[in-house]
This record gives sequence, C-alpha cells and structure tokens, in this order.
Amino acid sequence: MSKITVIVPVYRVEPYLKRCVDSILGQTEQDIQILLVDDGSPDNCGKICDEYAAQDSRIHVIHQENAGLSAARNTGIQWMLAHSHSQWLTFVDSDDWLEKDCLKELYQAAERLECLLSACGLYRTRGESLKEQAEPAVLCQSADEYYCRNDFEGASSSVAWGKLYHRSLFEHLRFPVGKYHEDEFTTYRAVYQAGRVAVTDARLYAYFQNDSGITGGAWKPKRLDVLEAFAQQMAFARETGNERLLSCVRERYLWSLLEHLKQAEADPAYKTYAKPLRKQLRQGMTESGIAFNRENLEFYEAAYPVKPVWGLAHWVYDRIRKKT
Repeated sequence: MSKITVIVPVYRVEPYLKRCVDSILGQTEQDIQILLVDDGSPDNCGKICDEYAAQDSRIHVIHQENAGLSAARNTGIQWMLAHSHSQWLTFVDSDDWLEKDCLKELYQAAERLECLLSACGLYRTRGESLKEQAEPAVLCQSADEYYCRNDFEGASSSVAWGKLYHRSLFEHLRFPVGKYHEDEFTTYRAVYQAGRVAVTDARLYAYFQNDSGITGGAWKPKRLDVLEAFAQQMAFARETGNERLLSCVRERYLWSLLEHLKQAEADPAYKTYAKPLRKQLRQGMTESGIAFNRENLEFYEAAYPVKPVWGLAHWVYDRIRKKT
C-alpha cells in the first residue's frame, strides 16, 4: 500500500516531462504511487509515460481525450479514490519538479502536527536548481493564518501544487472543468475543510516559468475566470461569517481587476471588457471602503479614467493635504 499518490496531468510538455517524473522517482520518500494522466497530448508525452510505467511498477498511466488541466486532475483523483489505499495525495504540474525531500518533509509535517494538509514554499526557475537555503521553520497555522498570508516564500496559498492533502479532503471536492485559474475555485475549500495547515517555508517545489504555458503569453479573456473564482470565495466567506477571509479576498479581487484592466488594453476587443471591469472595480472599491488618497490613486485612475478630471482631482487632493 502506497503512502502518497502523486497526480501529474500531462499535456504538451515533451521537453520537460522526464525531468518532472525523474524528480518524483528520486524522492527520499519512496513509498509512493505516481499517476501520469495523459490528457490527449499530441506529442510523444503519452509514449514517454508508457515507457516509465514499463520500468517502474509504482507508475500508473491513464490516457484520455484532451479535456484540460482540471479534468486531468479530476481523473487522477477519481482513480486514486477508487483504486488506491493511499491516505495522501499531491499534485505536480508536468513542467515543474520537486526537490528530493519534498514529499518526505510534507508528510512528516502533516503527521507530526496532526494536520490534514501541509504546504511548502517554492522557487521560480527557468531551469536552474536551487542553491543552499537556511534551515526551514515548520509550524501549524489556522486556515485563516495560512490562506490570508502574503509572505510565504513567493508561493500563493491558493495554488493546488506544493501541498499534501489527506484523501478525505477530496472525497467530494473537484476542480472546475473548462476554467482558467482552476486552483482559485478549489484550493481554499480544501484549506478551510482541513481547518489547520502544517507549513514549512522550505522551498521544495520548483515552479518552472514556462512562457508557452497557460499563464504565459498574451492576455486572453479566459483569464477573467479568476474573477468568478474570487466571487465564489467571497460568497463562501459571507456564508461562513469569516470577515478576515472576506477582507483578504476582496483585496486580491481588486488587485486582480486592476491588473486585468492593464493587460486587456493590448487586446483588440479591449472596449468590450473595459466597461464591465471598471464597473466591477468601482463596486468593489465602494464595498471595501477604499478612500481617495495618494496610496489608492492607481485604483481611482483605473476606475474613473477621465484624464482632465484627474488633473483637477489631484490639485484638490494636494490642497486638502497641505491644509491638514
């Protein structure tokens, strides 16, 4: 019986796939099972997966028609729940890789602190390995402390990877098929279902900055899916009466709106998206009580982009500021 199931969705990553799988096979924690989900990849990824399975009995390959990252992860989850006795699962994107102690550290942290979820830090890379790092700290945090933090070694608390989950967290939880930013729709539910998170700030997950990946390249309207995810998170916070989470997600939502307004300017259909985005930004600013001051001018300029008026507004603000 394997201790941990590692789910790896595979699609068009032929140059990187062996690096990813080799890093998992080279873990100091060897009591693992690896699910390679070939999501209809048009290159040689499916063949590479089969070759690995023929060499190592811990590897199981699932071939399916292309349905996207969420569907591939869901396939892995469903197979694991139905066919594996592993009590723990984790996700690794197939162009990323793991430091050799990643799974051991995540497992030991979860077991020692009696948490249903553990998380590690990451380092962003274009192929180079991590240099030496300081002795990591390991602590137990509440769901709020973990999910609402902003200083976790560059790792967003909402990403699905870089975490170890008890299988019970995914008995009824799945990723939304067809959505970009699928992690934002899903991970917070696992975090709050767990209630506590065992956190190590060791940077054990190598996040490969792949310009051809989903998050690379030019802006596209599908990236606005993240706003729907934030809306669901805020609804969850209101339903549970969690003011800290609501405040945290509102801030992330506003910054995301601001960033998308900037990025969408390069899209030929920019005007189609600009008006509703500005409306959402104004509404969010009102709900958050964002004051008109120098620190928040970037939000006001994006929400009310009438340049002549802003010249007057800046003058009035400066006059008021000088008098106070």
